[in-house]
Amino acid sequence: MEAKKNMNMKGIARRWLFNSVGVIVLILITLIVVLSFVIQSSIYSGIQASLSGRSGELTNVFADYGRRSPREFSAVARNYVENFPEKESMELMVFSSSGRILITSIGFAPDETQPMPDYQAALADPEGYGTWTGKLTSGEKVMAVTRVIRNNSGGLVGAIRYVVSLEEADKRVLAVVGMLMGAGVLVILFVLTSSYFFLKSILNPIRQIGATARRIAQGDFEARIEKSNDDEIGQLCDTINDMAVELGTAEKMKNDFISSVSHELRTPLTAIKGWAETIMECGSGDKATFGRGMGIIIRESERLSGIVEELLDFSRMQSGRMTLTMEKIDILAELGEAVYMFSDRAKSEHKFLLYDEPAMLSPVLGDINRLRQVFVNIIDNALKYTEEGGTISVSASELDGVIQVVISDNGCGIPSEHLPNVKKKFYKANQTIRGSGIGLALADEIMRLHSGSLEIESHENVGTAVTITIPVLPEMNEERKQEPNG
Repeated sequence: MEAKKNMNMKGIARRWLFNSVGVIVLILITLIVVLSFVIQSSIYSGIQASLSGRSGELTNVFADYGRRSPREFSAVARNYVENFPEKESMELMVFSSSGRILITSIGFAPDETQPMPDYQAALADPEGYGTWTGKLTSGEKVMAVTRVIRNNSGGLVGAIRYVVSLEEADKRVLAVVGMLMGAGVLVILFVLTSSYFFLKSILNPIRQIGATARRIAQGDFEARIEKSNDDEIGQLCDTINDMAVELGTAEKMKNDFISSVSHELRTPLTAIKGWAETIMECGSGDKATFGRGMGIIIRESERLSGIVEELLDFSRMQSGRMTLTMEKIDILAELGEAVYMFSDRAKSEHKFLLYDEPAMLSPVLGDINRLRQVFVNIIDNALKYTEEGGTISVSASELDGVIQVVISDNGCGIPSEHLPNVKKKFYKANQTIRGSGIGLALADEIMRLHSGSLEIESHENVGTAVTITIPVLPEMNEERKQEPNG
């Protein structure tokens, strides 16, 4: 597991390097290459401009040679070369009208085997100008500019060629490229350093989240993640902590539910077993004991059947398989029957069950058994949580196409901190009272499926009022709207 975690962390770091740092490195390399070409081009252009400026001087030096001979050009050209002030930085060559090199500024015999494309270009150019950048046979890189002199009739008088070594220029270009590369390396180091700390600020919390999540998955719902930053990861930490709280609460509710259901099932089973053994011992001769025992066995069996049916309904609700058999029903009759079912129990427990029965209610579209189940559940709860001598009131009314049933009591009430959760599955505000904790959740779901609602208002030590609403049958609502007033 640890190896897998490290592999995943390395995977995130590797993706970050490829996706972010790799792109930055690629951009820097591209910029350095482009800037290198721009700088080289700029330096070379400056040198070429300088050579072109020097060759332009020939226009003034040989301004009147349009009327003179090649011999006179040779003499003046020699004088121009000998007095040229920049002999140290560039080489001059003087060509005769026949293309032969007459003199060079370096004082050595000219090497006519060297490539001179600029001279050929100047001969072919109408302006008599040619330039070339390349390498000599010695391997030295140079830039050359040639200016051709012609007389008035267009005849070739001669040419002067300027040659500059580019080695120093290339050294300057390399120096600038080196500085650019150094700056690029510094940028990359900065990016890598900042990325390291950034990744560390992400990966460390992720490792902690992973470790805590594994503890939660193993059932340690007390595990919490320490939030270091109020960002997306901090929000994730809060979410996981909240999830742990919810899971812990759900686990406790589940355990309480199992305990409650176990107790609920054990009680009727114990009574059934006990009275069955009693009947077997005394036989059928003792009519009183036999009748009483069979009555208790039947009642406890019905109670047991009700608990099992409630659990099955809850299972259907959880899986989304709860279905309703919808038909037109008289909800007033179902409510009256539910109240009647609890009349004897209320009397036996010395409680008052009051029913304010309206004259008439519109029919509704619903499932008879499910709506009766809701009424029975709410009235049963009211009786369970009301002390001896207390009162349970049931009333019903109709307004604006909605039937409203209110079942209230003056029992112990529900504490305010428990009230928002009482309709949640497994939740029990009072653990001392029998019940599975799923009755209200079932009732709320049944009313939702009927397009109605179940609302609870309660005050501790004052009492509880449950309001059940359900729309009347659509066509009945339309008929009511169409009836004339008065």
